[in-house]
Amino acid sequence: MIDIAQSAKLWSMRVNWIVERVCVALLVVLVLDVWLGVLVRYVIPLPLTFTEELARYLMIWMALLAVSSGIAYREHIGVAFIFERMPSSMRRWMAVAFDVMGFAFFFVLFWYGLGFVERGFSRLTMIYAIPKGYVFVGVPLAAAIACLQLALMGLHDFFAKTSPETLVATTPDLKD
Repeated sequence: MIDIAQSAKLWSMRVNWIVERVCVALLVVLVLDVWLGVLVRYVIPLPLTFTEELARYLMIWMALLAVSSGIAYREHIGVAFIFERMPSSMRRWMAVAFDVMGFAFFFVLFWYGLGFVERGFSRLTMIYAIPKGYVFVGVPLAAAIACLQLALMGLHDFFAKTSPETLVATTPDLKD
């Protein structure tokens, strides 16, 4: 059973490794885009109007994808005050219950996000005039990755040899 917990945590860290690199890449593009926007507005008078809209969409995508990273490191919202005062035997079930509730929330977000994307293809962005569905696909994508992370962390919490002491992990430790 411990192998299941270790495998789940290992897969969670692998998924998180990819998500973190994507978020860093989006952040680099976002910073370059904002710098370009400042340059064309105040230094070099070029008619580039897309920078503000691109920055907005990059920031939204980056923030949505970063949620799954917070889940992998156990830095998501939890009732730590109550959790840490529970007996050790109850903590495992409480951690699994938090994982199930989080999974349910992100699954609903994923499900309704798909409809949001579908309706977005009938609307166009202001400057690019491309369908907003391409931009909105970040919502169900981020929710699906969050569901995957919650499922993996739920497996880890359920099958780990010891009950978690806290909801927040200080370091991604693969030993428990």
